[in-house]
Amino acid sequence: MSGVGPISEVVHVEPGAGSEAPAGRDASTIHRARRVLAIRPFRRLWGVTYLCSVADWLTILGLTSLATQLTTNYTAQNFAFTGVLLSALLPGLIFAPLGGLLADRFDRRKVMFVADLFRCGFLLSVAFVGTSWWLYIANFLASASAMMWIPSKEAAVPNLLKRPDQVETANQLGLVMTYGLATVTAGGLYAVVTRIAASVGLPSGFFGELGVAKVIVVLIALLYLASAILVLTRIPELSIRKPRMAEISHEQAEKAAKPIAEADKPGLGALIKDAGKYVRSTPLVRGLLIGAAGAFAAGGAVVGSAKPYSSSLLAGDSAWGLLVVAVFIGLATGMGGAPKLARRLPHDRLFGISIVLAGLALILVALSPHLTVSLIAVAIVGACAGAAFLTGVTIIGSQVDDAIRGRINAIYQSMMKIIVFGSVSLVPLLIGLTKPRTITVWGNPIIIDGTRPVMLGGGALAAVVGIVAYRQMDSRRSEPIMADLRNAIRRRPRRVNGLLIALEGTTAADTAVQASKLAEWLRSASPRPVVLAADPALDDERLAALIGNASLSGARAQALAAAAVRADIVERNVNPALDGGAIVVMERFVDSPLAHLSAVAGLDAKELEGLADWATGRLRPDVTVLLDADPGANAPGPISVEDQWRVQNLLSEMAAADPDHYVVVDADGPAEEVGDRVRTAVTAVLAQRKLGLVPLAEVEAR
Repeated sequence: MSGVGPISEVVHVEPGAGSEAPAGRDASTIHRARRVLAIRPFRRLWGVTYLCSVADWLTILGLTSLATQLTTNYTAQNFAFTGVLLSALLPGLIFAPLGGLLADRFDRRKVMFVADLFRCGFLLSVAFVGTSWWLYIANFLASASAMMWIPSKEAAVPNLLKRPDQVETANQLGLVMTYGLATVTAGGLYAVVTRIAASVGLPSGFFGELGVAKVIVVLIALLYLASAILVLTRIPELSIRKPRMAEISHEQAEKAAKPIAEADKPGLGALIKDAGKYVRSTPLVRGLLIGAAGAFAAGGAVVGSAKPYSSSLLAGDSAWGLLVVAVFIGLATGMGGAPKLARRLPHDRLFGISIVLAGLALILVALSPHLTVSLIAVAIVGACAGAAFLTGVTIIGSQVDDAIRGRINAIYQSMMKIIVFGSVSLVPLLIGLTKPRTITVWGNPIIIDGTRPVMLGGGALAAVVGIVAYRQMDSRRSEPIMADLRNAIRRRPRRVNGLLIALEGTTAADTAVQASKLAEWLRSASPRPVVLAADPALDDERLAALIGNASLSGARAQALAAAAVRADIVERNVNPALDGGAIVVMERFVDSPLAHLSAVAGLDAKELEGLADWATGRLRPDVTVLLDADPGANAPGPISVEDQWRVQNLLSEMAAADPDHYVVVDADGPAEEVGDRVRTAVTAVLAQRKLGLVPLAEVEAR
């Protein structure tokens, strides 16, 4: 038991594994948001995000108004809004990858500070130059500066949090701020400022030739300046770098702990090369980008064909507004519900499934004969797209190394802009290839034009790409996808991303030795991080001290105390490591303690199993190695040989009842020989389940 001292004295876990128990996996969204906002650096960055998002939305409104006033030509005035949008979008096609390189190469806080100063200067210059051509150039340059700011901010967020499981909540808060609070604030602020002259009776020329639009632009520049000052002076934590300590050596850890200026910094060319190599060699990221490409292409098809599609439903102009409302309701629902689904489905599976379902729903939109069906299908498309987008940024924030996270974020953002921009531009041409015709379906006339084939193709593309992404990203766990889906429907806890291997046996000494040997071998055989967790109840002195201090003399009380400690180690150490994709090797996870209490203390096995389910959140090993040793050959221990035989028989019965998850290894003989048998058995099981280990022969040849 670990109740006597710190858990770190009892549990052997690799550096980098979570040291704080997750704050309620089933906690409400509000509770999780409060826990994240309680982190001061993140809360300050959230406030900075608010300022910049308000400035971004005001830029669209203010520059459009200013561009309209700077031109007298009617056609040019109509182009004002489109010109502002294009000059803001084009930098994302060009400069987003550069922003990722800067985020991984330099101090992210300084990059954000300089980018904010540039945005402030470019927007301020618009008010003083006062020409339409400079307005578009300055907006282009300010948006290019934003492409330097965003990757650094996104890459820094996970380093401000306490645990990887908080990344998803942080992303939710960011989206709420950017597309919710900031949008409302910008719209309200624009309305107030534009009406201020009339409200207080100021003369028409009080704000100069360009009127209130000039004031709006100056206000935008001041918001960016405030962001720059806050980033530089109030959030020094943005400069923190957190390498994955479980995957590097002690020497590398010492080097990583030094200030960034002391480390050898690679050039931009090397950073680009490393990013490409990382994407090619990492199935999770490769699948993420493949799935995102298909999803963005389908999204572009929807955006480009949505207005003419609404006309084909013959439901009047209101159909367009209803479809827009439906898709945004779906987006909000998907982003809000994704974290709940993620408790029952791993993120890698949730991402691929969301894209596939979005594609299928889009096919239904293309075939829909009635507005009601279209609204439901469009809402489903929005919900799946929202879940996929939030899951994608969560995967980048929680499962991509800090050293390369900025570049992956930049690739993700630039892909979105390039593919959506290209799709929106191409869709009108594709729509024009099909001549509209009216048909009657179930008594309802509908127009079949080019929008339906385009949406049908986009839906099919998204479904196919979603399947490809799922196959690339899935961790190839032994649990089939249908079992995960059943768990989601029944609201059961999800299986984890990593791999849990348990070693069970009659004596603690045998399981401790073999667990240590197996973990050491796996570190050389697997590309994943490996964590060794020990049963906290193995130390007899600690167990006796805890039970004695708490006056626990009864078997049931001792079983409850053991369950409490096991729940603590699962929440504090095992689950965070598994969620990060690690291989966890744990001795005497559930079965050995359960068999011991049942055989020696005479407690009911079914009751103990229910207690174990509650303590571990129904977490079960992917592979259980049972060390089948002759109890009579062991040295006398705390329990008699007769009791050891009872324990061994119960363990053998458990293995026989679930052969798919057990492998029985002969544990008689020297420890080295037993270790070889364990490695051979584990290699065979993991190779059969395609879990990505290096073949045993290759490891032995190293």
